[in-house]
Amino acid sequence: MARILLVDDEPDIRYITKRMLEKEGHEIIEACDGEECLQKLESEKPDLILLDVMMPGLKGWEVCRKIKAEEKTRSIPVVMFTVRTSEEDLEESRKCGAEAHINKPFEREELLRVVNRVLSGRR
Repeated sequence: MARILLVDDEPDIRYITKRMLEKEGHEIIEACDGEECLQKLESEKPDLILLDVMMPGLKGWEVCRKIKAEEKTRSIPVVMFTVRTSEEDLEESRKCGAEAHINKPFEREELLRVVNRVLSGRR
């Protein structure tokens, strides 16, 4: 299946999300903040990035802008993964270049539907 870089500062969220995606056959690479995400992208080439917005240090939208600004990473689809759910937040996700936005808390079916939709659009 796909290699997914899961970026979230909450260990419980990473654990639950990782388990859901692994059950679907995906390989998960974890990062606990934006800096670690950018570092992992130096050596890893994921098929998709699930990126939390509210993290210490670099916020997810800023990380997404950096990913989309780099030639070698701009084609990797980014799905924002956040409790920030207002219209302004959704617009900010679009502006930074994210392909989709998943609201937390989320249902397993929604997560899989969005991940599969974004991945199928990439192939």
